[in-house]
Amino acid sequence: MLELLVCSLLTVVPDYLFRRYVQGKRFGREITFYSVWFELRWGITACLILTVGLITVIFYNHPSTNTVTLFFRTVPIVPEINGRVAEVYVGLSGPISEGAPIFRLDSATQDAAAETARRRIAEVDAQMALARTDLAKADGQVQEARSAHQQTLDELETKQELQRRNPGNVPAREIERLQVLLQGRLGAIASASASRQNAVERIDVLLPAQKASAEAALKQAEVEREKTVIRAGVSGRVEQFALRAGDIVNPFMRPAGILIPEGGGQRALAAGFRQIEAQIMKVGMIAEVTCVSKPWMVIPMVVTNVQDYIAAGQFRGGEQLIDVQQVTRPGTLLVFLEPLYQGGLDGVTPGSSCIANAYSNNHDTIAAKETGFLKWVALHAVDALGLVHALILRLQALVLPIQTLVFSGH
Repeated sequence: MLELLVCSLLTVVPDYLFRRYVQGKRFGREITFYSVWFELRWGITACLILTVGLITVIFYNHPSTNTVTLFFRTVPIVPEINGRVAEVYVGLSGPISEGAPIFRLDSATQDAAAETARRRIAEVDAQMALARTDLAKADGQVQEARSAHQQTLDELETKQELQRRNPGNVPAREIERLQVLLQGRLGAIASASASRQNAVERIDVLLPAQKASAEAALKQAEVEREKTVIRAGVSGRVEQFALRAGDIVNPFMRPAGILIPEGGGQRALAAGFRQIEAQIMKVGMIAEVTCVSKPWMVIPMVVTNVQDYIAAGQFRGGEQLIDVQQVTRPGTLLVFLEPLYQGGLDGVTPGSSCIANAYSNNHDTIAAKETGFLKWVALHAVDALGLVHALILRLQALVLPIQTLVFSGH
C-alpha cells in the first residue's frame, strides 16, 4: 500500500492535475467514476507498473522474511546404562548447576559386583598370609634337607676314610648305599628349594596380580555404580522433567528428559531468506528485527554468517535413488544474525518468532571512481529505498501485537 501511494504521487496525481488544470476537465463532470479508467488510464497503468518494479527492487535489494527464530540448544538427559529409576533429585522445572545430581538408578547389581570384588580382595589377602606360612614351611624343609644331606655326606666321608686306611673294614655295599642316599638327599634339597621358590613366586607375582585384578574389578564396579547417578554436564535448567521413581530409562530408546544450557539461545537469530536473495545476502549487512516476545521494539542486527548450502537439497546415500520430485518445498537460505550492540537480544525469549529486514549497502561501489553516472544514480536510489522497507518494518512492529492478540482468531 505504501509503495502504491508513493507511485501514485508520480503517476496518477500528475495525470489528474494535467487533465484538471490544463485540459479544464472537472472531477464529477467530465471525469466521472465511469470515465476514471479512460481519463487516467496512462497514470493508472504507469502507477501499477512502477509499483511492481518498486516492490521488486525493494524486496530484492533489501530482503525481508518472517521466518526468523531465536533457536536454543538442548542437551538430552541420557544415562549410560539401562535401569529403573530409584530416586529423583529435581522437580518438574528449575535451575541446575554443573555436576549436580538429577536422578539415580537402582544400583543393586553394581553394589553386588563391588561387594564381590571386595571379598575377592580379602580372599587374596588371606591367601597372601597362607603363602607366607608356606614360605616359612618351605624354608624349614630346605634347612632340613640340607642338614640330612650334610649328615649323609659326613657319614660317607668317614666310612670312605676308614676303608682307605683299612680295606675290608667297611663293606663296599655300605659305601654304595651312602652314595645313593647322598643323591637322594640332593633331590630332597632340590624339591624343598622348588617348593620354597613356588611360595616366593606366589607371594611376589601370582597373588599381587590376583589382588590387582580384584582391585581393578572393584574400581570398575564403583565406576558402574557411579553411572547410576546421572549428573548435569552443564549448568542450565531442566524443563518438563516428568521422570519419577519406578520409570525405566533406556539410553537408546527412552531419554530421561532435556536440559537447556545457560546462554544456549541468546547469541544469534537464525533467519530463512528466499533463495533468490542468495546473491544479495552478504556477511556484514545491517539488519533489523522485531520479535513477538518483545513487541514494539526494533532491534538492530548484523549478518554474521550465510550458510553456503540449502537444506532442501541434502541427501544421505542409501539403497534407494533420490527422486527430485519428492522435494516439494523449496528450501530457504539460512542466515545468522547477531545484535549490533551488546545486550540487543535481552528480553527476547529463546524460541521466539521474529520478522527481519536486511539492508544492502552500495557505498563502496558508489564512492568508486569507475562508477558511471547512471549506475551512481541507480545505486543511490536502491540504498534510499531501504528507508521504505525500514518504515514497513516499523509499521509491522506497531501492528504485530494487535494482529496477534486481536485478529489471530485465538
